[in-house]
Amino acid sequence: MNTFCNLRTVRKNVPFFLKALCLLTTVTLLGAITTGCNGANAPIDISSPTVTSTTASAVESPAPILPVTTIAYSTIHLLPSHFVADNTARYVEPTDNPVTDAGATLGRVLFYDKKLSLNNSTACASCHKQELAFADNKRLSTGFMQGLTRRHSMNLTNTAYIDAGGGRGGAPAVQGFFWDTRAATLEIQALMPIQDKTEMGMTLDSLTKRLSQTEYYKPLFAAAFGSPDITSDRIAKSLAQFVRSLISYRSKFDVGLQSNFQNFSAQENRGRAIFNGRDGNCATCHGTRTQFIMERPENNGLDAVSTTDLGLAEVTGNQRDAGRFRVPSLRNIELTAPYMHDGRFLTLEEVVEHYNSGVQAHPNLSNQLRANGQANTPRRLNLSTTDKQALVAFLKTLTDTEFIKDSRFANPFLPQPAN
Repeated sequence: MNTFCNLRTVRKNVPFFLKALCLLTTVTLLGAITTGCNGANAPIDISSPTVTSTTASAVESPAPILPVTTIAYSTIHLLPSHFVADNTARYVEPTDNPVTDAGATLGRVLFYDKKLSLNNSTACASCHKQELAFADNKRLSTGFMQGLTRRHSMNLTNTAYIDAGGGRGGAPAVQGFFWDTRAATLEIQALMPIQDKTEMGMTLDSLTKRLSQTEYYKPLFAAAFGSPDITSDRIAKSLAQFVRSLISYRSKFDVGLQSNFQNFSAQENRGRAIFNGRDGNCATCHGTRTQFIMERPENNGLDAVSTTDLGLAEVTGNQRDAGRFRVPSLRNIELTAPYMHDGRFLTLEEVVEHYNSGVQAHPNLSNQLRANGQANTPRRLNLSTTDKQALVAFLKTLTDTEFIKDSRFANPFLPQPAN
């Protein structure tokens, strides 16, 4: 094809049929490329309806640009009373890894640093974007060698309120990190994507060696841990500290909690009533005000039978766990499309319709989604179109626009606008 189909070589003396063949070949190839980028196995980009990313075109600095005054990450969890009074969820901070200002600052740099991937192309933030509430707008995320992850990237909002060690009233909880809850703590979770062969492709030995040869890390590790020594344990702890600081508490819903929801429209209040009441019963699984999350992984009837992805069962080996996945936070849910562990739903309207009429009779279906507790009969909400729209309107009140532009959580390799 290069012999006569390079467009720059097509001259007036080239026979017409060759020109036509050249044009046809070019159009065909362009069509194939376009189809490949949007095929069933390719990532699906879902642009946020309210947020536009500007970081893609910005030029990153070779070293982080940090404020002269250290950011007070250690006090971020000292939140308004509606968080403190929510006894159904509590802030979790390990005794051996409390959030410190210097530790979370280091974690922020690591979170955005592409040096954590084998070919310096991918950072944690590549799949957890601030403007999307630290989620991804692709059905499956793209790894360091353009491979696709197995599951959709979860948002990182308020993960400090997920406690794998103890549930409500001291009861045991099994909610961990990742969709299958295979990581019991954020410290364990932090290192797994770095070592994943699709996501970032590094070994911990290679990572510590690379960071030890990066000048700007020495003072950061010294400030955080008392010495410039770089270890995988310190990397995990500092990343976990930064992620624990990602707390969202300034949504329209949060304002409403303090004013008896007088700031809500009639439609939003109707949606809130559906969410909390018998019409929707959503709060049974998404009932905590800090997280809108449930402690246990659940099966929400996406499929009648689990085949390619068994969820929690892949960790426990128990078939009763097949199809059970971690219940994601609804905080900032408007920004985190597509939805579910496989990104199958592109809109909130599709999600609501699933629970309204599409829940499948999986053998392990959660009790909350069964009609009158019957094993083979999924519950149907039978909501009207107006009520479904109201429920979506309520879910959008959980969007925290301050959180997604908070400079404390932004990319330190990019210059930040003056406050």
